[in-house]
Amino acid sequence: MEIKKEQEDEWLEPVSPTAQFFNTSALSISVIAVLEFEIPIDEAKIMSYAKDLIPLNPLFSSIMVNDINGERKWKKVEVKVEEQILVAAPPSNLSNELYDAYFNEYITDLSVQELPQNKPLWEIHILNCPTSNAASNIILKFHHSLGDGYSVMGLLLSSMTRADNPSLPLTFPSSKINSNQSRQIPSGVSQVLLSSINSVLDFGLSLIKSSVLEDELTPIRSGDDGVEFKPTSIWTMNFSLHQIKQIKSKLRVTINDVIAGVLFLGIRLYMEETRPDSTKSNSTALVLLNTRMFGTYKCMEDMLNPNSNTPWGNRFAFLHIDIPKLTDYELSNPLQFVEAAQKLIKRKRDSSAVFLLDKLMEMIHKFRGSESLKITVMSYMENLRIAFGSEKDFIDQEKFTCCMKKAFDHIHEASIYVSI
Repeated sequence: MEIKKEQEDEWLEPVSPTAQFFNTSALSISVIAVLEFEIPIDEAKIMSYAKDLIPLNPLFSSIMVNDINGERKWKKVEVKVEEQILVAAPPSNLSNELYDAYFNEYITDLSVQELPQNKPLWEIHILNCPTSNAASNIILKFHHSLGDGYSVMGLLLSSMTRADNPSLPLTFPSSKINSNQSRQIPSGVSQVLLSSINSVLDFGLSLIKSSVLEDELTPIRSGDDGVEFKPTSIWTMNFSLHQIKQIKSKLRVTINDVIAGVLFLGIRLYMEETRPDSTKSNSTALVLLNTRMFGTYKCMEDMLNPNSNTPWGNRFAFLHIDIPKLTDYELSNPLQFVEAAQKLIKRKRDSSAVFLLDKLMEMIHKFRGSESLKITVMSYMENLRIAFGSEKDFIDQEKFTCCMKKAFDHIHEASIYVSI
């Protein structure tokens, strides 16, 4: 969409390079958040909520346009709230199991539908039907050009109040994070040299894997062209966060190490059951790392502050992490997958390549498509929910879920016999 010169005063700001990557004719990516409710949803209240949401960030009342020089800019527009809210109409009198299927299909369809470019790049979808997890659901779809997952969560939390006192904003206890915990500064010449070497190697490997070197074709990677445009299947599974914390304490690692170990082992088990020879294949996990230095979520006002250390927008880097091969880590000791995940994640986090790659994205005006399998992890109310998105009809969901459960059970059982 192009606009005339006399309308330039309505532009808010140039579109960042990262935001442009996420919104092109070849690639369009959105963030989807699901809110689960214990009671049916009052649609009028959601309409009122949406009206309160818009003033929180100027991008929610803007569209992306080209200026007279062809550069992308944000332009202020009038928002028609009723066009931003969609109410689903599922069949009535279905069982919870069938509503679950309807919900999953709705999410799947929503994930591949592009947001209209002639109105603000967000939508709210209301599903007033019961599922096995909730009495009703709200799905918020934000284009990734608006911001990343941290930004969206900060927005949602800024728009909520405490249940015990609605006059107070929703807050969380602040976790005190040592600056060395997020990125340790090595001491000594030898350690500085080692860190520098690792940074160069990691940066070079990530650059090669992002442009030239491709993983082998496996049961989790089809290698088909345009996989990011194909229909996606989405499903979830839950784990006990209490049990994960038990494993964490026994192994003296982080929760992320445990989760990564389970995912790595589960993926390799699926590959072994689907095509045994693929367990020796080179497979890479592309991990998104938040580059903000933060201890908790911030309110919208803080995120929009130019000097904020938790700024609004897309603030992340990619980590290329090799998935350990099952032949190297036999099932006789499944804890080796957690140990391998711990070493890989620690090395990558300590490497300066994370920040070099973040700058590289500003120079490379292209973005490679996603793989055949995407994984998102979230913890809530002592449950850890993992959402999987895969190329439709490519991955066997039932078998994959079974392998993930098997991996968790193997690691949990093995950790019981570890002495603290």
